[in-house]
Amino acid sequence: MSSQVRLTGAALLDALEAGHVRCAERTAAGVWQVHSWVKEEILAVFRAAQVVPMGLESPPCGAYLDKEPLAPRRFTPAEGVRVVPGGSAVRRGAHVARGVVVMPPAYINIGAWVGEGTMIDSHALVGSCAQVGARCHISAAAQLGGVLEPANARPVVIEDDCFVGGNCGVYEGVLLRRGAVLASGVVLSSGTVVYDCVRGQELRGTREMPLEIPENAVVVPGTRPVRPEDSAARAFAESRGLQVACALIVKYRDERTDRATALEQSLR
Repeated sequence: MSSQVRLTGAALLDALEAGHVRCAERTAAGVWQVHSWVKEEILAVFRAAQVVPMGLESPPCGAYLDKEPLAPRRFTPAEGVRVVPGGSAVRRGAHVARGVVVMPPAYINIGAWVGEGTMIDSHALVGSCAQVGARCHISAAAQLGGVLEPANARPVVIEDDCFVGGNCGVYEGVLLRRGAVLASGVVLSSGTVVYDCVRGQELRGTREMPLEIPENAVVVPGTRPVRPEDSAARAFAESRGLQVACALIVKYRDERTDRATALEQSLR
């Protein structure tokens, strides 16, 4: 939908859920374009709405309190989404495509996009406006950060066929290109330094262009020495062997990686 046609309120939430509009999308050139007007209108919904009792029961039991238009979504069998009982919630205004499996308890926030065949595992969070492609696996306790403000900031983007391991964190507009794999415990933010041990490169993000993980990269947690510019501080750090977290690209995806990260079809 053209950015010149601005939807508001319930119409915007309906369009987000149907996938007719989204907070960010990939252009033909592979660049992720942020639709800041969509995030601005989501913020307008928050500002205009009142907090009311809310719940999955009908009528609501009042166990929850939230903004009136943002009740948890309900799915029908025709939509082809599987939400396993146990405390998961998909907030109004989130797009969840056919074939998605949501394991309990998981949460998908407003403005998020989850593509076909993706699994959102137990205790996983898909933050507001985060974009997750098709056939991804967001493993148990993984966190995909959300961002509504500033409106022009790129949300976290996970392209098609990515695997995000357990207890991973992806924040501040980090982009995982198609097929990337994060081993358990990797945390990526705008300030994370990533060392590509295969190609001999150092990857960093900037305020204007957040960190980007290359296609099919396999990333594991790592550390690097603390090296302050001040000589006394450096001597202090070196004498104690102090390290800070980083991430390492140790290989690029192959058949062995594909077998290790394949979704079990029997669980669907």
